[in-house]
Amino acid sequence: MTGLRWYLLFEKLMIFGFFLCLDAFLYVFTLLPLRVLLALLHLFTLPCCGLRANVCPYCNRSSGSLLLQPAQVCDILKGLIMVLCYSMMHYVDYSMMYHLIRGQSVIKLYIIYNMLEVADRLFSSFGQDILDALYWTATEPKERKRDSIGVIPHFIMAVFYVFLHAILIMVQASTLNVAFNSHNKSLLTIMMSNNFVEIKGSVFKKFEKNNLFQMSNSDIKERFTNYVLLLIVCLRNMEQFSWNPDHLWVLLPDVFMVIASEIAVDIIKHAFITKFNEITADVYSEYRASLAFDLVSSRQKNACTDYSDSVARRMGFIPLPLAVLLIRVVMSSVNVQGALSYSCLLLFYLGMVTLKVLNSIVLLGKSCVYVKRANMEDKLFERPSTAAPGKTPSRTRKTSRGDPWSERSPSSPSCTSITAQPTPTASPTLRPETVPPPPTTSTTPASPPIPEPDPDPDTLTTSPPATPEQKEEEGMEGTEQKHRTPKKDLLDVDRFTICGNRID
Repeated sequence: MTGLRWYLLFEKLMIFGFFLCLDAFLYVFTLLPLRVLLALLHLFTLPCCGLRANVCPYCNRSSGSLLLQPAQVCDILKGLIMVLCYSMMHYVDYSMMYHLIRGQSVIKLYIIYNMLEVADRLFSSFGQDILDALYWTATEPKERKRDSIGVIPHFIMAVFYVFLHAILIMVQASTLNVAFNSHNKSLLTIMMSNNFVEIKGSVFKKFEKNNLFQMSNSDIKERFTNYVLLLIVCLRNMEQFSWNPDHLWVLLPDVFMVIASEIAVDIIKHAFITKFNEITADVYSEYRASLAFDLVSSRQKNACTDYSDSVARRMGFIPLPLAVLLIRVVMSSVNVQGALSYSCLLLFYLGMVTLKVLNSIVLLGKSCVYVKRANMEDKLFERPSTAAPGKTPSRTRKTSRGDPWSERSPSSPSCTSITAQPTPTASPTLRPETVPPPPTTSTTPASPPIPEPDPDPDTLTTSPPATPEQKEEEGMEGTEQKHRTPKKDLLDVDRFTICGNRID
């Protein structure tokens, strides 16, 4: 029963992570084009303001107000990257690459496939940093107009990264396609046995919970990427056989064999790692709750990141290169001509939008349950408070009442980065005996100290006699401010916010 429980918890994490990747992947095809169109419509329908205007007589925009919100700027940048990379992919001949790989020996293809896997992980590791640098450079406040020129090199670097990563995934798909079409299936067997090499490199190493979490996220991303690669291989093979359904039954055994080997390797690897490092099976529930917390926090109105960026940062899954390659393969494999074909294409798009909406709603509902079950809901509503000017946190004795954002200046940013979630810190309760005495005045002439108001007895809490260890800890924590966050229900989060975040 213990082994069965471990397997169920592990597969629940993998399935939940798979649908998270699917949600971020469908976002690129469904909601991102709509958001780009809305941003361009907003840009072209308000030409009176320009990028910066003093006072617009039509829309009453104040001086220095931006025409586009940061979220709209990021959407337009993503759309431009997709369009440019798709145009550049037309100059890459998939058939020539396939026959070039097919002419190599088996051992060369085995080495090439291993090198491609390592290169894919390296590309994913620094690719999100390139995109984050582009988004932040494009949306950060600039004092001079010429500071906007710095966006150009970041944009060029992001375009070349997405293009090169798409080429890398195309070579992987071509190698897998050659393995499927080989007569003796020896290459496919060797590539499947390559998965078992991961067991040798991972099982006999020391793993902590954080390391196992990173490995689990990497396995989720790898499993989803393999499914997309198998889809590309099936599309290319079906095109070569004029979409004959009989050939699909020939491909399905090999597809199931690759999927089964991937799942078996993941199960064996994680089973031995948890056994040798004495890690309980409940850790996978914690991992799932952490992923659910990222999803719920990115759906709040004050979220500072898009969910696709959150998934990319947590799992190393970047959907843009994979989406560019899939669009390139689909457009070259499917011939769209006539009104009937365009009608079917429109219906297919509406079906994808429906799937995206349903998947987002179900994921958000399940994530709320997981976060509430893990007692992490209080972290969603914690806000960093700002002390009054001229006062240090040690002098602040009263707790903030009502909305914790009421004391925040309207011009202060809600976060320091577009793609980084704010990390709230909870302060301990301030006790009367831990309040330090007011500092003594120096010999230099200075203004008389302003008398502080008497503390409200309702806001101060008394503590029972503490042990010497507790007194020592209280002495270190006594200078911090007490924050009281309002108790909210996790279900107050908007379940139908399906367009990602709002970077305001």
